Amino acid sequence: MKAARTKDAPDPRWEAETVWVAALAAFASVIAFLIYVRNGDLLLYGDAVAHINIARRVFDSRTPGLLQLGTVWLPLLHLLMIPFVISKSAWQTGVGGSFPSMAAYVFSVAGIFRLVRGVLAASGRTQSTASATAWFAAAIYGLNPNLLYLQSTAMTEALYLACFVWTLVYFSEFLRAASGPEWTVSAKRTLWKCAGCLASACLTRYDGWFLAACIAGAVVVVGWRSGIQGTWRAVSAFVLLAAAVPILWLCYNGIVYRNALEFANGPYSARAIEHRSLVAGSPSHPGTHNLPVAALYFLKACEFSVAEGSLQRLWLFLAAVGFVPMFMDRRLASLLFLWTPLPFYMISVAYGGVPIFTPAWWPHSLYNLRYGVQLLPALAIFLALAVEFMVSVTASRYGKWVFALLGVAVVIISYTTVWKAQPACYREALVNSRTRLQLERALAEQLKGLPPQASILMYLGAHVGALQDAGISLDRTINEGNHRVWKQPSDPEGLWERSLADPAGHADFAIAFEGDPVWQAVHERGMAALVIIAVNGQQKAGIYRTR
Repeated sequence: MKAARTKDAPDPRWEAETVWVAALAAFASVIAFLIYVRNGDLLLYGDAVAHINIARRVFDSRTPGLLQLGTVWLPLLHLLMIPFVISKSAWQTGVGGSFPSMAAYVFSVAGIFRLVRGVLAASGRTQSTASATAWFAAAIYGLNPNLLYLQSTAMTEALYLACFVWTLVYFSEFLRAASGPEWTVSAKRTLWKCAGCLASACLTRYDGWFLAACIAGAVVVVGWRSGIQGTWRAVSAFVLLAAAVPILWLCYNGIVYRNALEFANGPYSARAIEHRSLVAGSPSHPGTHNLPVAALYFLKACEFSVAEGSLQRLWLFLAAVGFVPMFMDRRLASLLFLWTPLPFYMISVAYGGVPIFTPAWWPHSLYNLRYGVQLLPALAIFLALAVEFMVSVTASRYGKWVFALLGVAVVIISYTTVWKAQPACYREALVNSRTRLQLERALAEQLKGLPPQASILMYLGAHVGALQDAGISLDRTINEGNHRVWKQPSDPEGLWERSLADPAGHADFAIAFEGDPVWQAVHERGMAALVIIAVNGQQKAGIYRTR
């Protein structure tokens, strides 16, 4: 006689569905990757190039080690990429940076499915309704053209979305497990899984810090309202773990850089970059010190992530309809956390020096448009909820099919417009990379002619892609990472500082970009350039023989 399945045990059929979702997501991931790698589009984003080379620098450097991870970007993606960029070919092509993003994409699609199915089943929907809605939400999310491009690159979006989605999966499961008269072992175990995913999110993007504050606050409220003896130990542990990553990152910055907020106000931060643009005469970006305008620009970026033209606003309207069933059933309330990117980016644009430019509004360009993808889980799930709601309140069978097909049609037509116009994230990367790639390729051709073992003094911050393209190992360079940063502002014993003070004594050649520290060092000593490369829209680059 078969033993009865316990209440908390998963339905084997539902687990099989999750496997199918993951398998189909893996298929879509590989197809998109192959298309973009064939077209040479993996390294269009300058940030993708930087992420790959930060990971590479940890072991390929004159001063290897974890301090090469730097300060502005959080370290999880770089750490995950290290095994994949050991291969010189995977490093040069950018393929090594794609693998963690692709795996994260598959996990996030499966997470969307599990989140929707679990929440709807717990709210009293039938298994067939919960599964159908979950399949629809997962398809909307997984087939999104912008996400398919981003998951093919070394950008942080795909990894963060996976951590974000699975944080909410375990949080919603915790809420259901904690709704009884006592917190079971299962509830506490699920809470720990939620904390692990939340910590990963905090190690990937600063969005995760805001999410951690929201989730931790909600867990405290649940613990307080439950009034169950012994729950505060679990709640306290969760809050401490949620706060651990931000605290450790602040300590790391404080110890190494002598400034706990180096990532936020240091020379490479978004705030510093904006300040330099203001000094150069550029106007402040839209939404500066204006939360409503900041919200509008972020929402417009979100619209560009799912549609082009007149269909864009339809998505926000349908997402608003998706709130109706949530207001009718508080068991769906955990899905509200899908909207946490909205207040985070409102604050970031208004007060954090983070600009978002869209083609539709001034200044009519593409910059940080990819941030809109952070709201894709919310748009996908709430559109699916809207369709499920309209189907459920329609009496006739014919009407149910009409609403279901209309929902599918909206997604198909919207994504068709995106593919026809090219995904906004891809366009953003392509437009902003043209002059940079032109300069780096021209410089790489010159670098290939240098002696194979020649040492190079070069500031890597802007154009490390030239070395990557030329296949020159980073340990042949003396760069800004080769110094003891905790000795700032100057370190007379640091290799970088000593080389700037005496280029001829430490390097065979210097690669200088107009205005950078190496440019200043070689011009102060009157060195003549072997080659000067000039590209419109980019700073001049020069190759100098130092000795």
